[in-house]
Formats: sequence, structure tokens, C-alpha cells
Amino acid sequence: MPHVAHSDDPASRRESTSVRRPPQSRDGRRRDGLLHGAPRNGDPLGGDPLDSDLLDDDPGPRDACGVFGVWAPGEDVANLTYYGLYALQHRGQEAAGMAVGDGRTVVVFKELGLVAQVFDEITLSSLSGHVAVGHTRYSTTGSSTWENAQPSYRTAGFGGPIALGHNGNLTNIIELAGSLGDSEGGQGATTDSDLITAMLAAHPGPTLVDAAMDVLPRLAGAFSLAFADASTLYAARDPHGIHPLVLGRLDDRPDGAWIVASETAALDIVGARFVREIEPGELVVIDADGPRSLTFAQADRHVCLFEYVYLARPDTTIGGRSVHATRVEVGRRLAREAPVEADLVIPVPQSGVPAAVGFAEASGIPFGEGLVKNSYVGRTFIQPSQTIRQRGIRLKLNPLRDVIEGRRLVVVDDSIVRGNTQRALVRMLREAGATEVHVRISSPPVRWPCFYGIDFATRAELIASGCGVEEIRRSLGADSLAYVSLDELVEASEQPADALCRACFDGIYPVPLADSDKLGKYRLEPFGPQTTEEVIAQALRERVTLGMNGADPSPDNHDLDLEPVPLEPAQDVGAARANGARPDGTRADAVAVDGAPADGVATNGAITNGVAANGVATNGVAANGAAVNGMTVDGVAVDGAPLGSARW
Repeated sequence: MPHVAHSDDPASRRESTSVRRPPQSRDGRRRDGLLHGAPRNGDPLGGDPLDSDLLDDDPGPRDACGVFGVWAPGEDVANLTYYGLYALQHRGQEAAGMAVGDGRTVVVFKELGLVAQVFDEITLSSLSGHVAVGHTRYSTTGSSTWENAQPSYRTAGFGGPIALGHNGNLTNIIELAGSLGDSEGGQGATTDSDLITAMLAAHPGPTLVDAAMDVLPRLAGAFSLAFADASTLYAARDPHGIHPLVLGRLDDRPDGAWIVASETAALDIVGARFVREIEPGELVVIDADGPRSLTFAQADRHVCLFEYVYLARPDTTIGGRSVHATRVEVGRRLAREAPVEADLVIPVPQSGVPAAVGFAEASGIPFGEGLVKNSYVGRTFIQPSQTIRQRGIRLKLNPLRDVIEGRRLVVVDDSIVRGNTQRALVRMLREAGATEVHVRISSPPVRWPCFYGIDFATRAELIASGCGVEEIRRSLGADSLAYVSLDELVEASEQPADALCRACFDGIYPVPLADSDKLGKYRLEPFGPQTTEEVIAQALRERVTLGMNGADPSPDNHDLDLEPVPLEPAQDVGAARANGARPDGTRADAVAVDGAPADGVATNGAITNGVAANGVATNGVAANGAAVNGMTVDGVAVDGAPLGSARW
């Protein structure tokens, strides 16, 4: 049955139902180490995008991550990966990165920020090779810090580099971390993704395939992986196949070119042909011999139903079913389940559009655009005042008064998490002259948190976990409220009900969960999550200037209780050797000397007398055309490696 409440209904029965600081070197300075990139063009604090959550205090359903991999000799794999990540930007907006292998070495570049902010032509042109792995991140395990950006990197004990991108969330990482013990080289990362990379690297081998076939069956939860060594691309999907992962091919390459991606839309963008899905419990290895398949676990398919509702792009296909077609059909079914007399059906852009189209088709009520979306808001670094926050919905949406005034509206949205956004939206529509506002939601009530890669709020913060539909309707101030039923949503997806993960709707989790104290987002951070102010304070103490295009990430700097940091006299950087040695001939910490890496790490510049590992001088002066905060000086990359990267 549908979940429906009207303003004249009786009230329905109430349902019962330790962040570590970034790693520091022995001299107290932060080590950028293996995967370079002091915060550059992106948000140095990993600020949340203004996407579906139009109000800062209403974090809606946060996207999962996006992974992309390519094996294509003779192709510009960095550019292919860039466009693939661009197509997957909706899955994660906190950080982006890619790793490129040329058969001998792997270069990893990652930064906090959007794909277009992280990469530029100079960076991409310096990433050369035939195999690449890319990642867009929204944090579901670990804070939004540079160290936790992906791909993660480790050097395997059996030889060679490993770079890995991960979409999903593991549920047994405490046990896995305990079995792994101390592991060096993670650069302070506190994610399950880095843990997977560390386990692969710590395996005795003798090959990465052997390591993967032993490690992957030990992982519990959701994981869609794209990883690579210097010459080979690998893709793996958890036995439940919770999040999508697909295989594609560039047919115009006679010697073969293969793509793996989180969604089929990414294949379309780079001109690749969809071949098939990576099966649950499957490891695919791609090298000069083409793809070969290995099974590491028996498949027990439970695809995330919320991918159809919100996460995936509408032009993606999952399980042979178009996401757009599913959403339109959900709208039709919602109209039949919860009819209402109204003058106009309007969507909440953009995720509510397909369902609104279907609702209008089935109901016979005209479809119209009553809300204008500002597509250029993007990310914001300025924390609004309480007054602005209360009006924050207008940053993203603004009503068309001449369309709305005097009309009875059906407003279609994809989901309700806390309800703050919809509450503000209803109020805004009434102020614009709507005589009635009927809210229709193209998913069932979200009552349970997700532990498999969607950063839902805790159950206590989910409005539907403690309130009935009528109570939610009153809270929103709508004339009526209705959700599509779970059965109708499942039927619209055209997937077998027992092949879907519906845990956020029905509380039935296909992967057994550990104790609640082992499931938190920051469970690998013993001191709790890093806050915005902590990150800013740490950066200022290190004399790194944060910001983007003149935007101050903390305009109210009087709120930060920081002691002035006296600047040391400027060091003589002119005596630095290009090979990374200090002027006195001693080896700098974590810097290659004459090409021989220290601790397995080579940097992209020189650490000499106060110049940081990524070429940023501690006194704020760039050396040898390197970078200050990742911004190029004269557009020069160091030793042919991109600024903000490291070469192994």
C-alpha cells in the first residue's frame, strides 16, 4: 500500500520501531609523502556540495563514489580517465584523483575538489602510460581530508606499486585492520579503501592476482574496485554486487582497449561500447592478453535499489534496466497509488524530473517547470550565517511565480531524509502564490541508515524512522504527502525482489552487520573526525595558504583560536639539486636521491632547506618552478611529473 497523508487525515500511529592529524615527519612538518597534493584548486576542507541538499543543515542522500579504469596502449589514458570521472562527478564531489602506469612506474595525482578543479591540461599531459585508475570521492569511511582522497597507493611486498579506487563501504574493517597490524606507507589515510590496498600490498604474493584472490573473499560489505599495478588493470565486485561496475571496450583500437566504470554512462562519454557487467564475486584482469575472469566468491546478488532512485545517472543502465525508464515508471505508479486533484505537476530538479514526467502522464495533470535551478552554485566555501541558511534553498532553486501563483501543485521529489529541504520548499512555493502543495515522493520512506556506501544520516536523524506519514506531512506544511510503496518501486526496476538491497527502506541488510560501535564513518579514526576548523588551523600552522580563486574558506577567521606562527628566515633554495638531494649532500626525508627512492618514495620536486615534498616552500616561496599550494609557477612541472603528484 502507498504511504499517504492528507491535511484532513487523522494523525497516523507513531512508529516505534579518533580523527588523527595528518602524519608528520620527525621534524614536525607534515609529510605529503607518496600521493602528493597540498590542497590546490579544490576545497581544502572537503566542503559538501550544494546538490540535492539545498540547505547546509539538511544532508540528503549523499552519493557513493565513482571508479573508472582504462587499459589502452597507444591511447591518452589520462584524458580518457578525466572524461570518465567527469561523467561520474555526481557520485562524489569531495575529491578526485587518478593513477597512471607506464609498465615501470605509477604516477598518482589526487586533490580535494571537483574533477575540473583538480586536473588541468598541464597535469594531464604529464600523466603518460597505458593503464589508469580514476576516482571521485564522497566520504563514507574516514574524514574528508586530502590523505583519504583516492586512488590509494601502496608498494607491494612482492614487488611493484598498487593504486586502488573503491566505491562502497566495508562492514568488517575493525577486524581486518586488527589482522593487518601496523602498516607503513598509508600517509595517514583512515579509509577502508586504504585498508584494502594495504592488505593487497602486505600479501606474500607472488602476484597481485594471488593477493587479490586471497584478500577479496575476506572483505565484507560493498566494494566495486578498480585497481592497477604498473602494467595491468583489475576490477572486482563484492559477492552481492551492491553497487554497479561495468566493462566496456573501445572498438576503434585494433590492439584492444578496455574500460571499467561505475556506470554505463561513463562508457558512453568516452565512446566505449558496453560489453557486460562485472559479476558479483568476480575479479577481472586486463592486460596484453585481454580480459580474463576469475571467481573469488559465490554470487548472491543484492543490487542497491537506491541506485535506481537517486544515485545513478538517468542515462545509466543497471541490470539491463534503464534508470530513466525506471524513474518514469515509478512516477506513473505513484500517480495511480496516490491520486490528487491539482493543476500542475512540477519536479524538484533534477532528480525529481523523470518521476514527475511519469506522474503527469498517468494522472493527466499537465507537467510544468515551476522551479529554476541555478546550475552554477556548485561548491561553496563560505559558511552562511543563520539568516542566510534559513533562506539557503534559494541558492539552488527559485520559483517561477507566474507559473505557480494561484495553482494547486503536485511537487515530485526522489526522497526525504531529514525533511528540512522539503519544508523550506513548501514554504517557498506558498510564498510564490501556490494555493495547494501536494508532495509526492518516488521512493518509500527512508527509515534505516546505509552501511554499504551511501552516507545517510543516522537512524535518529531520519525523519521517517520516528514519524508516521501524517506527522511528516504536518512537519513539512504540505496539503498532502505520499510515498510510492516498496512493492511498486521494486516492480518498476524490473529486478527480482530478492536480488535487490532494500535495507534503507525495510531494514533487512543482506550483509550481516557488526556491532554498532564498529560501523561508524570514523571508526578508523580514534580521535573522531577532523572538523573544518581543525583542518584550517593545521594548514595555517604549516604555513600553507588555503583557498580557491580568491575565495576564503574561513572568512570569519576570528573564530579560529590560533597563535601567530613566526616565520623563519628564508632559506637558500637556489642550491637545491634537481635530483632531490639537499645542498649538503645528505638525503632528504622521503625524497629520492639520484633516482633511488627513500622509503620507496620519490617526490616530484626537491625537499631542500624548508621546501616541502610537493615543491611548496615553507616560507611561501616556490623553488625551481615547482608549486605553491599546487599552483604552477610559469606552468612548469618538475621532472616531467605533474605538480601535486609522485612518481614511483
